[in-house]
Amino acid sequence: MKYFIVTYGCQMNVHESEKLAAICEKMGYDLAEKREEADLIIFNTCAIREGAEDRVFGNVGALKKLKKQRKDLIVAVCGCMTQKQQTAEYMLKTFPFVDIVIGTFNLPNFEHYVNAVKAGRRQLEILEAGDIDESIPYKRTSGENAWVNIMQGCNNFCTYCIVPYVRGREKSRQKENILQEIRDVVAEGKYKKITLLGQNVNSYGKDLSPAVSFAQLLEEICQIEGNFKVWFMTSHPKDLTDDVIEVIAREDKILKDIHLPAQSGNDRILHLMNRKYTREKYLGIINKIREKIPNCRITSDFIVGFPTETEEEFEDTMSLVDTVKYDSIFAFMYSPREGTVASKMDGQVPQEVKQRRVNALLALEKQIQQQEGKK
Repeated sequence: MKYFIVTYGCQMNVHESEKLAAICEKMGYDLAEKREEADLIIFNTCAIREGAEDRVFGNVGALKKLKKQRKDLIVAVCGCMTQKQQTAEYMLKTFPFVDIVIGTFNLPNFEHYVNAVKAGRRQLEILEAGDIDESIPYKRTSGENAWVNIMQGCNNFCTYCIVPYVRGREKSRQKENILQEIRDVVAEGKYKKITLLGQNVNSYGKDLSPAVSFAQLLEEICQIEGNFKVWFMTSHPKDLTDDVIEVIAREDKILKDIHLPAQSGNDRILHLMNRKYTREKYLGIINKIREKIPNCRITSDFIVGFPTETEEEFEDTMSLVDTVKYDSIFAFMYSPREGTVASKMDGQVPQEVKQRRVNALLALEKQIQQQEGKK
């Protein structure tokens, strides 16, 4: 028996696909080189942008012919997209050849769903957020990099973002469980980079008792013996504290590389996004990073065409990028996500305007990189 996993979206999804791979191999499946050879095909989905969902629908639909040819083929769809009950039900109704539709929090029970399908029972189940399951093994698939999840969920409720609704509220793993996982990873000797994952890593430990700060966690990770580097993502500017910056500057094991999404350079748009910081505060954080870590690589995310964004407000984003001179940016056109506050806002920006603005922002990034000699 063979399995094949198609992963969409963020690094957290990549890591969760590693969990799915381990479960599949525990059941006796081997990895297929291509989906046509697989007996079990899994789509691990993303709900951040509409385009990601459209790709899922297209790729799942393309399996209809293969499923007709091979009645025993099991098709499963899971992840953030199907954590939304309405989407999960639509998936099952629209694609009757799909056998399993489950959400983000159902992964620990994946073996049960596969066995149920083999017994003739089609599966649809969406669980609510629960405690982090420490029992699932990983089949690490990212070369010399090992993903280590330190928390799940998000409490920020940015008005454009569906993540808090599909990932739940912030829950941190116990510090000792994280440290032991990293010790085990380092002891294997083949992983040179440890990447800490969370929707907002800077909030790590606030929900623990006693509370633990992200800076404390980083310090203790750096005390683990071994030849490895530490990186983390993603940071929220409102929670990136001075002590985290100081730990990064001080510890040789931490990569001097910070991904700090700004999303906009305009205060009114930042307020509408519920980002909880201003342009001035953001630039203050950048200045602290430059002062404490002069050689730090800084990258960012931006959303253009947020509802009611004017040309002048977009120019504020352009000027922020020009001021900071990032090493790299990711720029996205605003995509309405059903269930978010922003999707109901008046003043939705036309697609052609969003396209022009994202092209202009990316052109500016390219110009800066050429001028600064950045890579």
